[in-house]
Parts: sequence; structure tokens; C-alpha cells
Amino acid sequence: MSENKRLTLPAMLRTSFEKYHSNDALMFAGEEPMTYNDLRMKVERLGRQLRKLGVQQGSKVAILSANMPNWVVSFFASSAIGAVVVPILPDFSASEIKNILDHAEAEFIFVSELLQAKINREELPALKVIRIEEFREVEASGRLIELPQVDDDSFDYTDVQEQDLLSIIYTSGTTGKSKGVMLTHKNIVWTAQQSIHLQFVDSSDRFLSVLPLSHTFENTLGLIFPIMNGCSIAYLRKAPTASVLLPALKQVKPTLMLVVPLIIEKIYKGKILPQINSKALTRTLYKIRPFQKLLSRAAGKKLLETFGGELKFFGIGGAKLDNEVERFLMDAKFPLAIGYGLTETSPLLAGAVGDNVRYLSTGVALKGVQLRIANADPATGEGEVQARGENVMKGYYKEPGLTRDVFTEDGWFKTGDLGKFDKGSLFIKGRIKNMILGASGENIYPEEIESVINRMEYVLESLVVQQKGRLVAMVHLNMEEIEARFKQAKEEAVLKFNSRVDEILADIQQKVNEEVNKFSRIQTVVLQPVPFEKTPTMKIKRFLYL
Repeated sequence: MSENKRLTLPAMLRTSFEKYHSNDALMFAGEEPMTYNDLRMKVERLGRQLRKLGVQQGSKVAILSANMPNWVVSFFASSAIGAVVVPILPDFSASEIKNILDHAEAEFIFVSELLQAKINREELPALKVIRIEEFREVEASGRLIELPQVDDDSFDYTDVQEQDLLSIIYTSGTTGKSKGVMLTHKNIVWTAQQSIHLQFVDSSDRFLSVLPLSHTFENTLGLIFPIMNGCSIAYLRKAPTASVLLPALKQVKPTLMLVVPLIIEKIYKGKILPQINSKALTRTLYKIRPFQKLLSRAAGKKLLETFGGELKFFGIGGAKLDNEVERFLMDAKFPLAIGYGLTETSPLLAGAVGDNVRYLSTGVALKGVQLRIANADPATGEGEVQARGENVMKGYYKEPGLTRDVFTEDGWFKTGDLGKFDKGSLFIKGRIKNMILGASGENIYPEEIESVINRMEYVLESLVVQQKGRLVAMVHLNMEEIEARFKQAKEEAVLKFNSRVDEILADIQQKVNEEVNKFSRIQTVVLQPVPFEKTPTMKIKRFLYL
């Protein structure tokens, strides 16, 4: 464990570079690694070049790229000279990117070749563009030129203060409006340092990165945390599809991974469950709790081997994990860990790891973080989760009104999540703004209904909305599994297949309404033919379907 007396990124980097200089730091999976000393030399050289280009303390430097070692070099070099980094999610549209660059007043941007077309140079004439793959400047004409020549002499890390800005991270929330979250050096470095109290790591640990570094979940916990403790991090050259991820898992044999729920939910519903359901005997036995545990345990051993066989921590965050998938992972004795937090809290507020894992719980507060339930319902104990700690953001960039709105008068951050405590563990019920008001004034939380729907056979994902006073469930089904289970002759099959889908939707409605309370019963179930549009952390963009 590396304790940093001064909680700034330059101080942390100097400590790690000195302490772990010969350790492997970064690599593409299956390729030659970069040591901590290699990383130091690249960071310091780029830092000198950026200074010659005019980057100063407080300058805004954007990064628009998929994950790669040079993303990390760009981030560290910029922060080492006191610049404010603006990481941009690769999935943002060209117009969103322009708005972010304008709003943040970015003067420089590192961009990958694939994403360069998203930057309109005519609209951003003053922006200096650097190609991230080879660290060369891109002129307005498109011509690549070398960065300024520098000597490899000693490098002066800027003496930044703990309360100085390190990043402005623009969220892509489920409500549609992006906000620039101002995170200080102390916010991020403190959160990474405290994370060791939830999960111990050391210089022998290996991370495999599959989430975007431009999101604070991966940035703090999948980059700063491992680098602080001398771990190695492997990146993928392509998106983490099965054909890319499976070989990488065998090569890297990661000991720790961070994922969003959709990744493991796809594996469970697309691979594991169909195998169990493919035989009448196992399909029947899986409905009986003791046998369900045994079958899950057997499947879990195979799953662990698929992930390289050495995984000790499988951290899930960014969105709520499907209840059925969580139960499976617990039964399978998979190294499940659940994290809870927001971009505004750098991001971690609570975690369920090891002995703290409880079904449907997000665990206990991160050491040093205070959590409280505000305006709790006397009957249920549920209220808004509010937080206080060194990881809470400085505010929203250029939005003093929005900043005031999310803090209480006594300085607590309002998460907007409904939750409660039970025996010290935090349970999140849903987003307060997603709450639906029933016909008789009842509070209906669609996430709770969706968790029931998502347990139904054939269901991949769902969304519950209110339309003209009625609760409507939009359901995306696993059509491949339905087709595999329903083999008939050609013309007759089409009619019967469509009829079968209607039967499945009707069956879902009946079974769900038997489980939920009276005012949460759904009146209509409709087929969602394509997957729902999602944020980069794979939360459904609810505002698009209201």
C-alpha cells in the first residue's frame, strides 16, 4: 500500500515512479509491457513538450480516445504540469464534443485517429490538436508535424495544491443534460487511496481495463488506484467483444477487473442460462433452490476459468446489477464486488466486497465517507442518500446555481438516490427523479418492477414508464434463445413464432403482477425490438422513452 502525504497526482506519480520503477505498468494485452520507469520517461518528455507548446498550470487539455497506454501518458503528463484534464467519452456525438470543448474552454486536445473526424476544426480554429497514437500535432490541413524538440533533462513537476482542479468530467446522464463535474486532485487521489480499505492490492496484481478511461469509475479505480500501488494494467486494441476479450483474459490472467452490469448480464443471459435451459432436467432443477445453488457453483467454476482463472475481485458499478444475475454470482462464489457512487463523488461512496457482500446491497461506506438518509420514511426507513467526504466534487463547472441545488445547507451532497440502511449496509431503491406517482398518490419506483421483469425467462432488459396514467413495460427479449427453443417448418413457423412472442409477453405480465404490490402492477407489456439506447456506463437513457 502506498500512502501519499500530499494528495495530488504529481506527488502520487513521483512516489510510484520511484518505488515501482522496474515493475510492469501498462501494456496492450499480449504485447510488450511498459515499465514504471518507461512510463515516467514518456510522461516527463511529453510534459516538457506540452510546456513548449504553451500548456500552463490551469490550461484545459481534453482527451478524446479509446483506452490505450498513450491515453494514460497524456493524462499524467498534463496533470504533472498542473493542467486541468477534460476526458471526453468516445461515444459522444460531434455536437456534444464541440459543446464540451467550448464550455470547458479547452485549448488543447489529444485525439485518436479514429475519432479525429468528430472534431470540426473550422468551428474550433484556436484548438491545438495532438494525435494521441504518435504524439504529433495535427495542423488544420490535416498534416502531422512533430512536437517541439526537448532535452531529456530533469523534469519539474508543478507544485499543485490539493484543492486545485485535476479534471472536469462531463457526465452523460439518463436525463439527457451533460454537466461538467469539477474534481480536485484531493478528490481523486484520496478516493484511490481509501479504496485499499475495501480491496487490498499490491504490485503483483494485474488489472484488465474494459471500461472507458474517460469515465471516473475506470479513471479513479482502474487507473489511479492500481498505479498508486504498483500494479500492471492491460488494455485492449479493440472493443471488448467476445472474440477480443476471451484471448486477452487468457493472456493477462487478471486478478482484478471493473465492469458495468451489462457485461456480466450478457454472459449470464446469453451463455450460462441458455445452457442450463437447453436440457429439460437442468431447466427444472434450476427452479429448485438447493439445485440452483449446485448448478450455479458448477457454472461459476467454468466462468472463473473463462476469466483467466486468477480473478480475485470482479467489481461491478456504474448501474444497478440485475437481481437474478447477482444471485447467480453469489451462488457461484464468483469474486463479486459491488460499488456505489457518482461522478460527483470521484466516484466511490460505498462498496460490498468479501464479508460485506449482501444480496441487493451496495455494501458499507468507504472509510472516511459519511452517509446519511435524509427525510426517511418512518415506515420503511427509506429516504435520500446524502454524502460528505473528501471525495465530494468542488461543484459543476460554470454552474453555481446547479451546484447550490445539490448541496444541503449544512454541506451534504444530495445523491438523488433513494436508499436505506440495514445492519450497516446500504440498499439503493432507485433514482428519486424516476419515481412515478400512482393514481392514488402512491410512490412507484420503476427500477423495482424492472428487477422483477428482468428475472423472467427470455428477458434481456426492460423499462417501465407511465403513459396516460398507465404503467407500461417495454421489454427487449432474447430472440435467439426463443428461436432456438421453437423450431418449426418455415411458413407456419412465422405465424406461430409471432404468436409465441405475444404469449411470452402476456406470461411476463401475469407473473410480474403476481409478485409486485397492487399499485405497481403493469397494464401493458410491449416488445422493444432493439436494445435500449444507453449511457457509456450502460444505464438506459430513460428520457428518450418517456
